[in-house]
Amino acid sequence: MASFEFKLPEDFLEKITKLGDQTDAIVSRVLDAGGEVALQAVRSKLNDSIGRGNKTNSRSTGELAAALGVSPARIDRNGNANVKVGFKEPRSGGKSNAMIANVLEYGKHGQPPRPFLKPAKAASRASVIAAMEQKLDEELSNL
Repeated sequence: MASFEFKLPEDFLEKITKLGDQTDAIVSRVLDAGGEVALQAVRSKLNDSIGRGNKTNSRSTGELAAALGVSPARIDRNGNANVKVGFKEPRSGGKSNAMIANVLEYGKHGQPPRPFLKPAKAASRASVIAAMEQKLDEELSNL
């Protein structure tokens, strides 16, 4: 059986020990900061995608963009803390916002795809990480 030893840097260990019993609250605030940056990126890409490239006039009601939001930080069943950017349900008219977003992202017969989620994820990755690092440093300096 193979084994390895992993040592954390001393400065990182000092920061972790400072957290103490405030870890959950700090992690929640850090994830919320990253979620807000990701939400703004998705909202921007969504607004760029809606109504462009159509042969006919856009029938957008703005309901999909209004339903976009970010969840509070939660612990999933695997023990990972996360936030989710997505759409609130239900939608008036019987169709779900998730279905409308899927059609917009991937297209359908007679409607070309107008992706907004994948480009937003790729474009915001670095800024989300930077925002979360900045918030963590801010929280650690307040301890």
